[in-house]
Amino acid sequence: MPNAASVRKTPLLEPALKLLPSPEESRDFRQQMGHISRQSSVFFVGTVFTAATGYLFKIYLARALGAEALGIYALGMTIVGFLGIFNALGLPQAAVRFVAAYCATGKTELLRGFLGRGMFLLLFSNIVLGGVVLRAGPWIALHFYHTQALHPYLGWFALIMVAGALNTFLGQVLAGYKDVARRTIITNFIGSPAMMVLTLALVALGMGLRGYLVAQVGSAAMVLGLLAAVVWRTTPGAARSFAGRFPALEKEVMSFSAVILGTGILEFLMSQADKILIGFYLGAREVGIYAVATALVTFVPVLLQSVNQIFSASIADLYARGQQELLGRVFQTLTKWILGLTIPLAAVMILFASPLMRIFGRDFAVGWPILVIGTIGQLVNCGVGSVGYLLLMSGNQRRLIRIEAVMAALMVLLSLLLIPHWGITGAAIAAAITNVMGNVWYLGEVRSRLGLWPYNRSYLRLALPLGGALAVLFGVRMVFGAIRQDWAGIGSALLLGYLAFIAIALAFGLDADDQLIAKAVWARVSGTFRRAEVSAT
Repeated sequence: MPNAASVRKTPLLEPALKLLPSPEESRDFRQQMGHISRQSSVFFVGTVFTAATGYLFKIYLARALGAEALGIYALGMTIVGFLGIFNALGLPQAAVRFVAAYCATGKTELLRGFLGRGMFLLLFSNIVLGGVVLRAGPWIALHFYHTQALHPYLGWFALIMVAGALNTFLGQVLAGYKDVARRTIITNFIGSPAMMVLTLALVALGMGLRGYLVAQVGSAAMVLGLLAAVVWRTTPGAARSFAGRFPALEKEVMSFSAVILGTGILEFLMSQADKILIGFYLGAREVGIYAVATALVTFVPVLLQSVNQIFSASIADLYARGQQELLGRVFQTLTKWILGLTIPLAAVMILFASPLMRIFGRDFAVGWPILVIGTIGQLVNCGVGSVGYLLLMSGNQRRLIRIEAVMAALMVLLSLLLIPHWGITGAAIAAAITNVMGNVWYLGEVRSRLGLWPYNRSYLRLALPLGGALAVLFGVRMVFGAIRQDWAGIGSALLLGYLAFIAIALAFGLDADDQLIAKAVWARVSGTFRRAEVSAT
């Protein structure tokens, strides 16, 4: 594995490559970007579909159940989230790395051992921790959250935890097989709509929050069956044998999983400490309002998350082969367009924060500052790109966990200081500060350890498209008062803002690398249409 001294560092605001790339370099770059864009685009479409339908679903759910019931649900999920750190044992993330490695090297027996023992360990740990939910949950509900109404639903939360752990593991196994597309179809296009339809039916029958939980368990069970079937068919035949004992997990797998387990604890503190302390200091109603706002905020980095699904494996591959310049070039191009395509969405979230929250009902309108503050924090997250995965997949996971340990402590400290005085707004400020400081630190470590820097002069090409998009959004905001329906004004702003950005970017914002990507994408799109025409005739 290359050390930091062997890696050529890219000067600030200078192009990654001083000379024009050779045909071989351009081919490698095009292949990497084509693979990443093809797989991540399916994940992105699935995420957008789920988010769009989920947004409408959350509006219905908020109006049908109210802030109190949603707060009870959010508190229950904090229990599931905390125990879910331990019930996964770090194995899902290990699946991405080691399933891919075993397949690439033909180590089918080790693959069989990883899959067999991994599933057994997950089942055992989830049965044990499911019992913990049922035994300790009532005490937590009464003495910590002061919400006795949470007690009757604990059994359903335990089932959600078990199904979620198994689904996450099998989904990450498919990612290790580099088949994110089929996983997305199952989870986003089948599982999510099934859960929503079943929820609508059960809530209409008067089951309320219980109906929502039953729907989640039912759809999760269906997704589990489909994922298991796809994993079984995708796994090499030699690794599907049940004959003899399963090989033990390698020490490297155990070490990696232990680091991921520690990282998961810290990530839980950073992502759930605010909700836990809101539940402790304030109440279920405030948790419900905060949960809705933060759910909207999590959609801001959707493009970054889509890219990370496949780029993480590419990082490990390119770094192991010592192709640092190609990795840096891909990193720069991806980060530039992740940021550029995220800013119009973030601007809509900020400019239309109040009407966005008002759609969920009058009780939720007061949560608009959380939406603004959280969106600003996520913009920084998108602006630095896949820095966390660059550290994790290049063998620098200890540096990653050190940063997360400091940020988790900061998150808890800021939440303890700000929530009692500023309520849910204080929680949002604490989360945003932690997000910004953590990502800036990741970026510094990536630069010092790997010699990679995401910024160059090509970012200036984004100025004109972004300026045009923001001008359109401000124009729509000025005439927004004339539009009676909140959703119509917000939808118009989002559509027109992106149309302006894309049109100007295509005309003025593409450099040589961007043109390579555009040509590759266009070739795939046109090829799809040609095949459709041939099959139709």
